[in-house]
Amino acid sequence: MSDQCSLMDDAFQIVSVRPAKPPLAAQGLNWHCYVIAQGTNTIRGYRQGSLGLVTKAVEKIVTQLNDRRTGKRGRVHLVLPNRKKPDIAP
Repeated sequence: MSDQCSLMDDAFQIVSVRPAKPPLAAQGLNWHCYVIAQGTNTIRGYRQGSLGLVTKAVEKIVTQLNDRRTGKRGRVHLVLPNRKKPDIAP
């Protein structure tokens, strides 16, 4: 249990999502810069769209990063049906 708590202590978190100028070689309006942190690690990215849409997209990224760290990959537990043994004639 303590391992799980320590994993979540170092979980990825959104630090900020702010309006920004377009990154180099990018065009268009409505750009945002987001910062995600995990301990001393920092991820900075740019995304185009409204503040609400960009925030939701970054939240999804953070969820996926944290799921990846804890081993939750959306795997389905496959249960195979019992196979009936063939009848053997005497």
